[in-house]
Amino acid sequence: MSSGRPVSGGGARAADSPYARTAGLLDAVRLRLAEAGAEPTTSRVAEALRAQGRPYGDAEVLELVRQLRSDMVGAGPLDRLLGDPRVTDVLVNGPDEVWVDRGAGLEPVPGIRFADRQAVRRLAQRLATAAGRRLDDARPWADARLPGGTRFHAVLPPVAVGCTHISLRTSRSRAFTLPELVGAGTVTEQGAALLRGMVQARLSYLVSGSTGSGKTTLLAALLGLVGPAERLVVVEDSAELRPDHPHVVRLEARLPNQEGAGAVDLRDLVRQALRMRPDRLVVGEVRGVEILELLAALNTGHEGGSGTLHANSVADVPARLEALAAGAGLDRAGLHSRLGAALDAVVHLVRGPDGRRRVAEIGLFTRGPEGLVGTETAAVFGPDGRMREGPAWARLARMCAGGGGINSGIDGGTVS
Repeated sequence: MSSGRPVSGGGARAADSPYARTAGLLDAVRLRLAEAGAEPTTSRVAEALRAQGRPYGDAEVLELVRQLRSDMVGAGPLDRLLGDPRVTDVLVNGPDEVWVDRGAGLEPVPGIRFADRQAVRRLAQRLATAAGRRLDDARPWADARLPGGTRFHAVLPPVAVGCTHISLRTSRSRAFTLPELVGAGTVTEQGAALLRGMVQARLSYLVSGSTGSGKTTLLAALLGLVGPAERLVVVEDSAELRPDHPHVVRLEARLPNQEGAGAVDLRDLVRQALRMRPDRLVVGEVRGVEILELLAALNTGHEGGSGTLHANSVADVPARLEALAAGAGLDRAGLHSRLGAALDAVVHLVRGPDGRRRVAEIGLFTRGPEGLVGTETAAVFGPDGRMREGPAWARLARMCAGGGGINSGIDGGTVS
């Protein structure tokens, strides 16, 4: 009985298969165009096809032009998937093992195949080159952002067992709005009111969750709520945040070149951002020593700052920040002395077995009697959409009162 999975690719297909015939024809046309230094226009492809000694109709020529342009300047057979607005991730595990996430979890795409393992490797190397990265046997992995904004990662064999693995995460040209996220079920109406109040009251917050839980999507939507008179300075390792706001300055880190020089890290960029008159300082993903600069900035009058953080739950955020601070040489006591005055809240997202992303909890940072900072639940949102109030609910309501974002008529219940 079939498992529903695409069959894992082995070596090259039989020479008489449609894959081999198409690949051979494309290679011949590509070689002829390369020798002539010509672009793959319709007329030049038709001429190159005629040189193969076989007549082709207009429809065949147009399809081959599309395939050539996709193979030479796009993502090859993956272009169709990346062009689908529902797609968030495209994963390639083998020549005929392509997976896609359209918002309901990963699913196989049996209709898209590569000619062989070498075709997957060639695509990975071409995409890496387009992003200015090296990908070869000496450097068998690459992590970069493609010119169109798609996040690209690839690993070559033998590090990747069997075949080159490619991971692509798409980037929307337009950020979701908060009402759109409500309509998609990511956040409830009550949760949206709370989040709007937090932004308007200039609370400093982190959006936490696992990989692929929607942290960047939610943060971009919240940044779109910031008043148009305010200036956002966004610092990212890979530029993915595209908030719908009229005044956004975006800074992106840079990896070292092949000689190991020229690197610009997030810590450097946060320092530079502070000299650019930010009304809101945003770190796209807090992942290392830049946590020191961010906390220092939020302790010196830069209210309303934000960022994302990988964490398992709201309660785990302080421990995660401790680990990052330790890597920067800051001890536990030093971290907690800065943390309590720098950050106000955490918004935590989860991703269910069905692939649905949703806001699960909002918590507040609170300092304990020994000076250590923990988190306290303000609101929990169940899979059924109901909100339950937590011990920190009243404090969150008071903090957001000035922002006008909390509706006193919200019907909640107490978290046990």
